Amino acid sequence: MNVDLFDFDLPAERIALRPAVPRDSARLLVLEGDETRDLCVHELPGQLRRGDLLVFNDTRVIPAQLEGTKGNARIGATLHKREGPRRWRAFVRNGRRLHDQDTIDFGSGVSAVASEKAEDGSFILTFAGDEPVELLLERAGRMPLPPYIAAKRPTDAQDAEDYQTMFAAEKGAVAAPTAALHFTPDLIATLDAAGIGHATLTLHVGAGTFLPVKVEDTDSHAMHSEWGRIDPATSTRLNATRAAGGRIIAVGTTSLRLIESAATDDGMIHPFEGDTAIFITPGYRFKGVDGLITNFHLPRSTLFMLVSALMGRERMQAAYAHAIENQYRFYSYGDASLLLP
Repeated sequence: MNVDLFDFDLPAERIALRPAVPRDSARLLVLEGDETRDLCVHELPGQLRRGDLLVFNDTRVIPAQLEGTKGNARIGATLHKREGPRRWRAFVRNGRRLHDQDTIDFGSGVSAVASEKAEDGSFILTFAGDEPVELLLERAGRMPLPPYIAAKRPTDAQDAEDYQTMFAAEKGAVAAPTAALHFTPDLIATLDAAGIGHATLTLHVGAGTFLPVKVEDTDSHAMHSEWGRIDPATSTRLNATRAAGGRIIAVGTTSLRLIESAATDDGMIHPFEGDTAIFITPGYRFKGVDGLITNFHLPRSTLFMLVSALMGRERMQAAYAHAIENQYRFYSYGDASLLLP
């Protein structure tokens, strides 16, 4: 499909630079069949059914943004995907100044050797020393806010809390599964009391989630892979939910993509551990999920293509026009939508 079909105009003032406080006071646009409702996230329990299951991503964002030098050249690096105990694939700013086996000094006693430059401009960074890379990043790294926020304000201490979900446990993401940022313990307790359960899986979100689609046709776009895991107990619970008549509602496109990667044509969701580069566009037949809670996405992005596949492209274009007209806040720190085909 032509990527231009997924374009729309978004006023810059609609991009949220801070999250709603409290988190579940964010607005919620509900699209259910042909109906459209304007609510708030704390009203979510009334939009779901007893027996439904919300599936969250329990990945934890690491301080994956690094600033360093190679000689007199300033080098920026955003870690993307772990390739080994001390090796990370990273997108590099000013990478033209790097050559194979160059060392980048990130300060605070942290350095890495660059190698294996890829066509997308990324490098493998191999960190020096014996300390766990996680400790090195705590010293030298900072929270990797999305570029559309980082371009407007610096990262600060508040982001270390704001950019983690209440489920964050498994370290490894370089971007938050932002739909889950809206959830609080009180909201989860209300959902539990209404008979709406929740489960977790793990998908370590990579920096590739923010890369623009640079091709004219979706068939030519190459997705970056990310590592994920659904354990046997979770897959059993997901299948049991559907067998009992409940719906699987993915919280975030990351949860949805991993469930769909693990699902087979018969609708069964199997245990999964490994990389996925699933790319969902209109025409895709969903096998494992019955709905989605997600934030509002960028024009021409793979994520807007995904929600268009779930709800229909014209439906989503109209919904986004409604959201813009009604002052919804967009992107990672913005408002949410509940999509029920």
